[in-house]
Amino acid sequence: MKQQIRLLLVEDETVLAGVVKETLEMKGFEVIYAADGQEGWQLYKQHGPDVCVIDVMMPRKDGLTLVQDIRAIDTHTPLIFLTAKSEVQDVLKGFHAGADDYIKKPFSMEELILRIHALLKRTLVPATPPSHQQQIRLGGYVFDYPRQELHYNGETRRLSQREADLLKMLADNVNNITPRKDMLLSIWGDDSFFNARNMDVYITRMRKYLQQDENIQIVNIRGRGFKLLA
Repeated sequence: MKQQIRLLLVEDETVLAGVVKETLEMKGFEVIYAADGQEGWQLYKQHGPDVCVIDVMMPRKDGLTLVQDIRAIDTHTPLIFLTAKSEVQDVLKGFHAGADDYIKKPFSMEELILRIHALLKRTLVPATPPSHQQQIRLGGYVFDYPRQELHYNGETRRLSQREADLLKMLADNVNNITPRKDMLLSIWGDDSFFNARNMDVYITRMRKYLQQDENIQIVNIRGRGFKLLA
């Protein structure tokens, strides 16, 4: 039986929320609805959704704060922002908070559904049994891609699917240049300006994760891509 996708929708515009909720339910989603960020936080903890669609500007708790709260305990669940703004700084704030994607109002339901499925394709995968052959050693780190885990000195960091995909691409091409465009097309689906800025945020995050081993570096090769040195 096909798994029903549980989606948390957090949106204070009730008319828009009603249309989105009804359309998604007609497409087979289970939709849990919250009218503000505080309610969204409670429902997130209660239901453990597969994906969240969150408005940025809301009463009681705004979308940026809600995403930061979720990311503090969950790096895995895909988070999509709904925003009336498309300025670079506003979009980057969303990515820095931990969002995986954003969609600008007004939007088509077809586009929203496509983006949801694209993100879920990377996360709703069967559990993979542990295997030493599936682990990649990077200096003092051991990277377990199927389990989305990065191990160092007895400590384990859980990676999001996109973080794991990014590190896997770099690790598969270690000490060689991985073209920026290839990374964007493979992981983000296109090489748009905003996706490129989003990838830069992820690269910064990966450098932080790998900083305990000074021999590991992710070097920006200007105009070409990135090189993981190990």
